[in-house]
Amino acid sequence: MGLTESLNPAGVEGLATQALKQGEGLLYSENGSAAEQIFSRITIERVLPEIDSGRFPIKREVGDRLEVSADIFTEGHDAIGAVLRYKEANESEWHETPMTYLDNDRWVGFVDLTQNSRYQYAIGAYIRPFETWQEEVRKKQGVLPDLTSELLEGEMLLQAAIGRASGSDKNELETWLAKWTTQKDQEGKVSIALNHELKDLLNRYEQRQGWTLYDRELEVIVDRERARFGAWYEIFPRSQGTVPGKGATLKNCEARLPYIRDMGFDVLYLTPIHPIGKTNRKGANNSLHARPNDPGSPYAIGNEDGGFDAIDPSLGTLEDFDHFQKAVREQEMELAMDFAINCSPDHPYVTQHPEWFKRRPDGTIKYAENPPKTYEDIYAFDFHCEDWRSMWEEMKRVVLFWVNRGVKIFRVDNPHTKPIAFWTWLIRNVQDLHPDVIFLSEAFTRPKMMRALSKTGFTQSYTYFTWRNDKNEMTDYLVELTQSKMKEFFRPNFFTNTPDILPEILQQGGPPAFKFRVVLAATLSPTYGIYNGYELCENRALPGKEEYLDSEKYEIRVWDWDRPGNIREYLARLNRIRRENSALQEFENLQFYHTENDHVLYYGKTNLEKTNSLLIAVNMDPFQTQEACLRIPLEELGITQDETYHLHELLTDTRSLVKGDTYQVRLDPQKEPAAIFAVHH
Repeated sequence: MGLTESLNPAGVEGLATQALKQGEGLLYSENGSAAEQIFSRITIERVLPEIDSGRFPIKREVGDRLEVSADIFTEGHDAIGAVLRYKEANESEWHETPMTYLDNDRWVGFVDLTQNSRYQYAIGAYIRPFETWQEEVRKKQGVLPDLTSELLEGEMLLQAAIGRASGSDKNELETWLAKWTTQKDQEGKVSIALNHELKDLLNRYEQRQGWTLYDRELEVIVDRERARFGAWYEIFPRSQGTVPGKGATLKNCEARLPYIRDMGFDVLYLTPIHPIGKTNRKGANNSLHARPNDPGSPYAIGNEDGGFDAIDPSLGTLEDFDHFQKAVREQEMELAMDFAINCSPDHPYVTQHPEWFKRRPDGTIKYAENPPKTYEDIYAFDFHCEDWRSMWEEMKRVVLFWVNRGVKIFRVDNPHTKPIAFWTWLIRNVQDLHPDVIFLSEAFTRPKMMRALSKTGFTQSYTYFTWRNDKNEMTDYLVELTQSKMKEFFRPNFFTNTPDILPEILQQGGPPAFKFRVVLAATLSPTYGIYNGYELCENRALPGKEEYLDSEKYEIRVWDWDRPGNIREYLARLNRIRRENSALQEFENLQFYHTENDHVLYYGKTNLEKTNSLLIAVNMDPFQTQEACLRIPLEELGITQDETYHLHELLTDTRSLVKGDTYQVRLDPQKEPAAIFAVHH
């Protein structure tokens, strides 16, 4: 095909289609040749951050500075300009901030995220005619004797900019033009033409030739700070009382709040507080046969007293709930609720909407399952039933019911057993109305499903931390979380234990294990949680299982919160350290360092401002004292080899003057299995 033939309309369209397939993008220009209006001269690729070609949003928090980078280049030697475009979801107009050239065609731009909202961001690039012309003249200067033609081109570009300028800028450009045209000799004209001040002024009114937009708009969810940083404390409200066999009320629970706050927790998480089903009610230790006074599992929700929008009468009323939530806020904590889409056979939905549930071949409703577990006291929803739309809308209504009562954090039970599309829809719809709502995904399941749930919108995620006990596997897992693409969308919440999980290391390791595991959780991740009883080093398990003996899931417990051997003060000290050291309030700043001892995990964190640096060493062996020689990363810390600095160990409040890059630690699990050093110099 010849050139003329290739530029007929059909040929141009074909070339445009081919170019788009190759990722060239469209050219948005009102001027230029026919070819320029079809084909982009500029390539924009390798945009970071971007998740799955823009299918999913990245995550940030209010106050963050979003860094966006890309490879941007064009044919030939034309100068390029690039801008980072951004807007809030409810805005119609785009804002722009210039991108800066780094090297090797890599550009970077920044935008400060100031609102708890969703933002769109994109990249635009264009040819800069005047800078291109300046570079051409610069190269020819002193080589070609006559630059008359080139200087006329520059003069025309300056005149065109004057036509677009206004006010004082227009006057200033006209002054530059007068200087230019009154110069008699070529060198004088060239000197004016190459002036940086003139270039900067003219660039304000440049015509963006070859204007090219990246072929997709990307999204960032900007959450409030609690999405990134917080310490969670989980309770069964009915077990917060003092009378054996008698369940506590929400009013009784208020007496527990100062105890929880004194340990330094930010979020109080309640397991389900709704009416509990009676059919197939579970007995103690998950027995299939309940005794007359067994309260049943609060995860089997619903009876004649109501369902997901009701309070179990034994706990109190909705007014009691409102009062309790106010008391939580007065203790400078925030309430989190369990959103467990679990219906007991007695739930009102079963008679009102029988079409919402899965059926066996004989027509009976199937029990819920999370293989290998079967929940005989819970019916299984069918999220793909013919009436799925009304069911989804009802779930949204339930969430908004509690949001409108002030609840802004939801821990979601077993989300991996429900459709990803449902969570995408639900979370988006709720956060469009209430962007401050946080959703925690309780999905201990396959890695890809956990990642998918996070991509679709879950604010935080449970993790495999609970089962990472070896130094190498812990390091590998944290490197994956902090250095792979997961860091853009997966916010971990490191729970040390849950009502369902009493890890083997806690069963066997006693108080030393409880100490070192909580130090790991609280310092590796800015968000972590414990289930109540952890501070008491509760480690009684069902034989051969990671399940608590006499679990609160199936019976009312009365705890002695002051029993000997508790680590309440230890938790309070650890949470205070977290609040006072901003380095522990970020996640991606984690850096691992080598030690010869395979039982000592050694890592550090420094805040963005470089004003707070911590080095942390943890003995992961709860039975034996371990020693290690720590290499202090002096260069990273801005310390010279001959400089004396001091290490302030925060758990024991001891200080050491140090010179050089080595420091020996001895970590006795019976005394102190971990050391958190603040570095001062």
